[in-house]
Amino acid sequence: MSRKKDLTKKESFWNRKRSDKEKAEDAKAKHWAREWLDALIWAAVAAIILRTFFFGAYRIPTPSMEKTLLTGDFLIVTKLAYGPRTPMTVSVPFTEIYVPGINLPWFRIPGYSEVKRNDIVVFNYPIDVAPISAKTNYIKRAVGMPGDRLRVDAKDLYVNGERAEQYETLMFNYRAITRGGVRLSPAKVREAGGSVVQSGNGEYILNLTSELAGEMESWPEIESVEQFVLPEDFNIFSRRGFNFSRGFNNHDHIPEFTVPYAGQQVELTPENWNIYQDILERYERVSVQQDNGQFIINGEETNLYTIQKDYYFMMGDNRDDSEDSRYWGFVPDDHVIGKAGMIYFSWDGERWLPRVGRMFDLIHS
Repeated sequence: MSRKKDLTKKESFWNRKRSDKEKAEDAKAKHWAREWLDALIWAAVAAIILRTFFFGAYRIPTPSMEKTLLTGDFLIVTKLAYGPRTPMTVSVPFTEIYVPGINLPWFRIPGYSEVKRNDIVVFNYPIDVAPISAKTNYIKRAVGMPGDRLRVDAKDLYVNGERAEQYETLMFNYRAITRGGVRLSPAKVREAGGSVVQSGNGEYILNLTSELAGEMESWPEIESVEQFVLPEDFNIFSRRGFNFSRGFNNHDHIPEFTVPYAGQQVELTPENWNIYQDILERYERVSVQQDNGQFIINGEETNLYTIQKDYYFMMGDNRDDSEDSRYWGFVPDDHVIGKAGMIYFSWDGERWLPRVGRMFDLIHS
């Protein structure tokens, strides 16, 4: 009996030791898990703060900014430049999911700069039907500041009466005619840095920089290369659903207008309503009715209206392959997100290779 009691005591002792060891291991595991969970939570909080107030990431999905920015470029966008916006909606972090119907009071924290003419700007696509911060992100060049007078004359942009700065990366459509109607190789054009838009009977519409267009004039198969400008009466805007472009025929010829600015008093007419309709009804939430050329604004019969916000006019550097302000109008200042800062990665989707030479390039206006 005594031996059995001793064995029982020994087993109880070792069971107790094993139990204490297991408890210690469990406590250690819980402590480790809690440390990792705390680290992940703080990392998520830091990432949300950085994303909201400091920097954003953006991928170039289309060729509208070529050759300045290429399809497949991944950018760092500096929100501090123009001042970050405080949250506008209740949303799920790191997603595009937001709670409909809840709009938060917000303000813009002062930045270290203002939007300058020709800055490359990321903004919310104005005519999207969604809360401002939930709208699609767009990137274009800010060619018109509040109060600027703009016009487009045979593709050339004029700002306050002077021809706008011409960047070597700007692209336009050109008409090329080959000698004897010989075939122009699309691969050769692409390798040179352009693209074929359409072709037929020895005539080609090519998307090129002016430098490449000049070089192509010396190609043996090319007879002539000249910029392809739409006739003034050729109407492409009539088939679009945009308010701003409703009064014009095409993007190559736009009569002079003033980029709206806060405090500007405008006289509304049936002829200029296409320019101001989105401003009043969509961005400044004004009730407008028309009766035989007379406007009724917020119940008051008047054709005069004072603009409440500053606006910008945006254009892509690929001028004939960019749906921009020439189509859908102005960008309100509260839609501005930030300034394009740096290319941190670039992927060539045609060759399935990274563009190593573009990585970590700073973006200059």
